[in-house]
Amino acid sequence: MFIPYKFSSRFTALLISILSLLITSQSQADNPLYNPIPLSLNTEISDRLTDQDIPTGEGGFARDYVVELKKGDQVAIDLNSNEFDTVIVLISADGSTVGSNDDGPDGGTNSLLFARIAETDKYIVRVRTFGVAGGGKFALKVSRLRPAN
Repeated sequence: MFIPYKFSSRFTALLISILSLLITSQSQADNPLYNPIPLSLNTEISDRLTDQDIPTGEGGFARDYVVELKKGDQVAIDLNSNEFDTVIVLISADGSTVGSNDDGPDGGTNSLLFARIAETDKYIVRVRTFGVAGGGKFALKVSRLRPAN
C-alpha cells in the first residue's frame, strides 16, 4: 500500500533550489570560466604572464594554451623569456602530464620540451614561472618535428 508523503514547504523550497542550481550549473558548463588560449602549430607567439593569470601557489603565475596534436606527432615546445625563469608543461586531455621542462639544454632559464604524442586529442601547453618569479614577457612556439604517419 502506497501512502503519499506530504512534503513540508521548507523541503519543497530546498528541492526547488537544488533543481535550479543543477539547471544553472548545466548552462554554465556551456560557458566555462577556464578557457585556454588556442595555439597554432609552427607559429611563434609573444605574450605576457601577469598577476591576472593562474596562480601557481609558489608566488608566480601560469597561462594555458590548447593545441590539437595527432597520435605519432613528435613536437618541440620552445619557451623563452628575458623576464622570468620559464617552465613548460604539456598536459593531455585526461589531465596527466606528458612532459615538462624547466631549463633548456643550453643551461639557461629558458625551456625546451620534446614529446611524442600517444593519442590524437587537444593538449594543454602550460607556460609558468619557476618559483616566486611573478611573470613578464615571453615567446612560445610549438613545432611539429615529425608528423604522424
